[in-house]
Amino acid sequence: MLVGSEFSMSLLVEPEVLATLPGDTRARVLDARFSLADASQGRSLYNEAHIPGALYVDLEQDLSGPVIVGKTGRHPLPEAFHFSKKLQSWGIDETTQVVVYDEGSHAMAARAWWLLRWMGLTRVCVLHTGLKGWLAEDRPVSAELPVITPTTFESEGGHMPVISADTITRSLAADAAMTLIDARAVERFNGQVEPIDPRAGHIPGALCHPFTDNMDQQGRFLPPPVLKETLEPLLRGDDRAVFYCGSGVTACHNLLAMEYAGLGTGVLYPGSWSEWVTDVNRPIAPR
Repeated sequence: MLVGSEFSMSLLVEPEVLATLPGDTRARVLDARFSLADASQGRSLYNEAHIPGALYVDLEQDLSGPVIVGKTGRHPLPEAFHFSKKLQSWGIDETTQVVVYDEGSHAMAARAWWLLRWMGLTRVCVLHTGLKGWLAEDRPVSAELPVITPTTFESEGGHMPVISADTITRSLAADAAMTLIDARAVERFNGQVEPIDPRAGHIPGALCHPFTDNMDQQGRFLPPPVLKETLEPLLRGDDRAVFYCGSGVTACHNLLAMEYAGLGTGVLYPGSWSEWVTDVNRPIAPR
């Protein structure tokens, strides 16, 4: 078990540190690569090559619940009971050190990181620079599937704060102060383009902070002081700021950045824009 090592209480872990994991029976590496353009791509790439010992987790099959057309967003949260069963089958419980990675954007990894934290697991971190960074250091990959010893982990979820569309709607109707931060690209936020969802725009009063702004040109998270300088003004002193995106995935990237910057834990609107626009009575901006 990696107690006292560089993993302890880390949010981001470097490839050279992850390389110390082989043989540690209290550790689990999760490969969360996924393409919204091709839902089968992540698993195919995993089957070809992955970090030795890693287990594949699929955004839509594992890290999301069933989509209800016209009601939920594109990636609703899974039901906690069923997700507990997945964690059991992945060999994960409260004692497990979990490291999650994707191709290098940290978007899918951040979703997995947040979801495991929501389930009450605290020893969870993201591989900084993802598989791209791992390969850049000429580290080994494998096509071998790991042997898993199931656990008996159970959780009712709810260990990370969330907010519903109805609560946001009531707050807007009451003109109550609420800090909303949208992780999508500026063009989507402004309603100039909308390649995925049926309506364009954003939730009224929201601010835009594209998740890609959390990283430098090499795909590394900006240093915590730099992130703090950028994010703190957006929060406006609100430690209950609400984060959303298209479907509740890249908003987790902003939540990870916020915590990495030492600014605490924000609130996720899991349904995000794709749920918001299922009800034509919910307001949108710009008009």
